[in-house]
Amino acid sequence: MTTTLRPTAKLRLGVNIDHVATVRNARGSAWPDPLRAALLAETAGADGITAHLREDRRHIRDADIDALMAALTVPLNFECAATAEMQAIVLRHRPHAVCLVPEKREERTTEGGLDVASDQNRLKDFIAPLREAGARVSMFISHDPRQIEASAGIGAAVVELHTGLYSDLLADGEIALADRELDALRAGAELAASLGLEVHAGHGLTYENVEPIAAIPELAELNIGHFLVGEAIFRGLGPAIEEMRRRMDLARGTAA
Repeated sequence: MTTTLRPTAKLRLGVNIDHVATVRNARGSAWPDPLRAALLAETAGADGITAHLREDRRHIRDADIDALMAALTVPLNFECAATAEMQAIVLRHRPHAVCLVPEKREERTTEGGLDVASDQNRLKDFIAPLREAGARVSMFISHDPRQIEASAGIGAAVVELHTGLYSDLLADGEIALADRELDALRAGAELAASLGLEVHAGHGLTYENVEPIAAIPELAELNIGHFLVGEAIFRGLGPAIEEMRRRMDLARGTAA
């Protein structure tokens, strides 16, 4: 796969710490501590921390959000479903950013993007108080132009493009299909930026597939979690993040 690289602004890295909590919860103990992971990520160069508070609390818990809000010096990106319970939690904590995601109880991980186009009126009303509270609201969506345009129409500040299909196609050796998906992600990022949206991306990104995504000039931020937590078993969390940062910078032409 070839990618034409264009030097542009440095790409931010948000580190998702959900699966540190997954490991902790597997034993029902206090270790490993997601807050400690977040603080290590800060030291290693993360520009922000992402945490998804699911309705079933399968990994991150309410107390984790309390601790993160109290201790972080980088922004917290609070991922959640568009429910009344989560809206109340956001309004209580007032994190820097809120990313709305689809959520199914039986899914292993977030499957696909939020269907903003089919739920515009409700979502516009849902995000209004979040915006008034000062949160930057993001929609986790596919590259479908309808979803991008709907996100702009309801007043979201950011869209995060779902890179899971691209990642899966590459992992399965479907190079031609992965190239087609990458082209669609590029077109989606360009459209979103033209509508005044800040553009992020994430899901399934690894050392092997991140550089073509990082090279998309309209992107301002990547959010990466599961791979980094897994890689930390072998490298340590700090070095795992530093290597991802290095690859992102190389792709953007911003390496030191």
